[in-house]
Amino acid sequence: MKTDDPWRECQADRLQRALDLDEPLEVRKIRRSIRDLLRARLHKRGVVVALSGGIDSSVCAALAAEALGPQRVFGLLLPERESSSGSLERGKLLCGHLGLRHRIHDLSAALEAVGCYRERDQAIRRLFPDYGPAWRSKIVIGDFGAGALHHFRLVVEDPSGVVHERRLGLREYLQIVAATNYKQRLRKSVEYFHADRLNYAVLGTASRLEYDQGFFVKNGDGSADLKPIAHLYKVQVYALARYLGLPAAICSAIPTTDTYSLPQGQDEFYFSLPYDKMDLALWAYNHDVPPPTLAPALALSREQTERVYRDIEAKRRATRYQHAPPLLTEAVPQVNAMV
Repeated sequence: MKTDDPWRECQADRLQRALDLDEPLEVRKIRRSIRDLLRARLHKRGVVVALSGGIDSSVCAALAAEALGPQRVFGLLLPERESSSGSLERGKLLCGHLGLRHRIHDLSAALEAVGCYRERDQAIRRLFPDYGPAWRSKIVIGDFGAGALHHFRLVVEDPSGVVHERRLGLREYLQIVAATNYKQRLRKSVEYFHADRLNYAVLGTASRLEYDQGFFVKNGDGSADLKPIAHLYKVQVYALARYLGLPAAICSAIPTTDTYSLPQGQDEFYFSLPYDKMDLALWAYNHDVPPPTLAPALALSREQTERVYRDIEAKRRATRYQHAPPLLTEAVPQVNAMV
């Protein structure tokens, strides 16, 4: 006998299986789409992909190699002096595993020249005057679970290993983020140099969480010609990595920003929850699942789950401009109709 609330009948099973993926079918669909879009829309010979050693870029490279053959996928490893050594090693491991042509281009000198480190450190020293080259730092969000409003905190580690933390003011936050955004934008410039050189397209590597919630830098890692996994939740990307037989070190890699000198998880800096719970929360929000139904699956209270939903909405509003093309004061129909 049916009830008035069909979710109550199937909530446990549906939530448990909501993000299950038919991996062989998904690979076939993405492989076909990459080939078709590259030929019919982009008119390019292959793809360039920046390899961070993380799960998203690794799966994108593997899918492109499946679609086009490894000889038409060019990998770029773009470390700088604050990158994790593990990221570079996993990137090289993937290139060897897939048989990709690749190049390593250290961006430290270029970032130094444009003032990335200098501008960031200047802002940090307004909070920690002794901050210098031997120190490390990152930005984190306040404890979501405690029920407080989101705010950003600066965490620094001094040369003796002692960690200090202080709440960030808006001026310092904006300057630190603006400076570190040089990293994503410079990486993208290098990607497009090689894409132009080879007559290739640039492959974007964002998965659903990053794409939906605006976790990318405009004209930085948000720029691309083709984004093959933007519709897939992070746990689905991990499932594809295992199905595609990627190395274990990549399949078990935890999502990080690899932007700050201190290790920083994506959930520390941007998302309310770890990626697996955030995936489920976003899926549930997109499918109109009521907070009381979702809350037990997240191990949160109803009130906390409602805050997660409000945070999803707020991030979509705040980052809408990142998805938008340049605004025109007057339409140019002869060009706009072709897009």
